[in-house]
Amino acid sequence: MNKLLFIQYRPFGMVMNGGDQGTKKNLEMLSRALGEKNVEVYYLHDKAGKSSLVEYAKGAMLMPFGYFLGLTPAKVRDLVRKAKGYDFVFIDRSIFGIIAKALKEADYKGKIITSFQNVEVLYMDAKMPKRLPFRNVLIDLADKNDRWSCAYSDTVIVLNERDKAELQQRYHRTAEVEIPVALADARKEAKPDMKEQTRKRPLCLFLGAYFLANNEGILWFMRNVYPRVEVEVKIVGRGMAKLKAEHPELLKDIEVVSDAPDLKPYFEEADMMVLPIFSGSGMKVKTCESLMYGKNIIATDEALEGYKIEEGVSAWRCNTPEEFIACINDFAQHPRPRFNKHARQCFLDNYSNEAVERKFKELLS
Repeated sequence: MNKLLFIQYRPFGMVMNGGDQGTKKNLEMLSRALGEKNVEVYYLHDKAGKSSLVEYAKGAMLMPFGYFLGLTPAKVRDLVRKAKGYDFVFIDRSIFGIIAKALKEADYKGKIITSFQNVEVLYMDAKMPKRLPFRNVLIDLADKNDRWSCAYSDTVIVLNERDKAELQQRYHRTAEVEIPVALADARKEAKPDMKEQTRKRPLCLFLGAYFLANNEGILWFMRNVYPRVEVEVKIVGRGMAKLKAEHPELLKDIEVVSDAPDLKPYFEEADMMVLPIFSGSGMKVKTCESLMYGKNIIATDEALEGYKIEEGVSAWRCNTPEEFIACINDFAQHPRPRFNKHARQCFLDNYSNEAVERKFKELLS
């Protein structure tokens, strides 16, 4: 049986972000395909917490040479030595393209597979504030590693057609495999209550961590939509208490929950998800989670990018204040089940781990 070395940034913490969930999906599917005993995980960081100031300083000195997120020449050399005992090396993020480069230059005989969770140069551009010091240096670093991932990987995986086209245009590399965001089914045992109807004053849930694109999206909603509709809004996401502290007047009446270890209660109580996201790359995991829980979803083009949804059935596409207002008012005036069976079926058919398992087996065949 073939053996695979899975290169992961760091162990999973108690609260996982979208990238962590994508990593978890990749690892679970590869372990299913090859058997757990044939997959070994190599952590570039052996802890889930923040790095020390000394580690940050060392990392900053190595950035001009292409090393990112604490990766060092010593770790890369260790990986190259270790990889000799494996048939596959799976690099979970294209931000570590320097590893693919080192493996090829060392004449590694196995197959190098790199998963683009985003086109990292676009993700970094959307993530970082415009006035952040060394912003351009970090974006150039992401671009360099994306380029190396394309140049030195035997197989490149992307999430959707948009990212595939972006790699072709930027780096003249056609991704071999397209595997969308997928999740282990967290509510498979739960029986939905089809009698619960959306309320006349709907509870709108915004799910997302403290992050530039999320912050801009929910602040846009609060300024342009919230004052013109009768709704309750709840914001749930890692670090979002900081956003409330930064905008106390705008968010003074809004319940904000940071670092919730279990999102299920928040999904269950919500009448609808509002996902006003306008920038980024890849696919939004929060959209997949919303489909999994069978929620009514009101979302922008960016939040729905890559998803096969039925317009006005499993999700409602809104990009302007007027479209959000009209859609929310329609829910308030015409109650419908809080559990959207069409959204749930969309998840089961397309974005559950079971739906994408076959693609991972083909990847390793």
